[in-house]
Amino acid sequence: MPIYRIAIVSAVLALTTACSINRPVADDYDTYLGNNVKTSNLPNARIADKYYLPPATQAHHYEFKSVMGGYANTWVVEFGKVLDATMRSSDVVAALGSVSKAGNDKSGAGNTLVFELQRYSFEDHGAHIELAISIRNAQGEVFKKVYEADGRTQGGKMFWGGAFAMKNAVQQSTKLAMDDILARFIRDAAGTGLASAAK
Repeated sequence: MPIYRIAIVSAVLALTTACSINRPVADDYDTYLGNNVKTSNLPNARIADKYYLPPATQAHHYEFKSVMGGYANTWVVEFGKVLDATMRSSDVVAALGSVSKAGNDKSGAGNTLVFELQRYSFEDHGAHIELAISIRNAQGEVFKKVYEADGRTQGGKMFWGGAFAMKNAVQQSTKLAMDDILARFIRDAAGTGLASAAK
């Protein structure tokens, strides 16, 4: 490739990178949840007293661009932060009780929920989540199931609101997908009799 073409490609890449603005979605996800209390409709069951995020889930980092959200913006979703905010939210506390975060150890007394993210994407104007949820206690892993959910698409909001509405669109679609997953998980876990084993 001629040197002038290399220079042009390099300049375009440099400009594109320099103009890209990171837009974190999860940093104020707890505030978003606080502004949308009592919209989850989760069933109630005391299943565990702790939850644990494996390192890959805690460190998850997903980036995407959207023409509707302004292509100069890079939207960043960190699912570990989403899960932490979700478990602290008043709707989840009302459904599961106060479930504290376990450190580096997912075992111990009582039941521990383990969340392992399999996949997160934001495509076709909506969030798509595949999440494995297991329950561990002194006997080992006593429950595990993989849940998939698609958050309601937010194309209208993205079209009319552009970059100003994009963060809210990602947060809302992500929340709707998580509500669906958690509701199914709680019903499944409660049906096994494990809820009564939680201390």
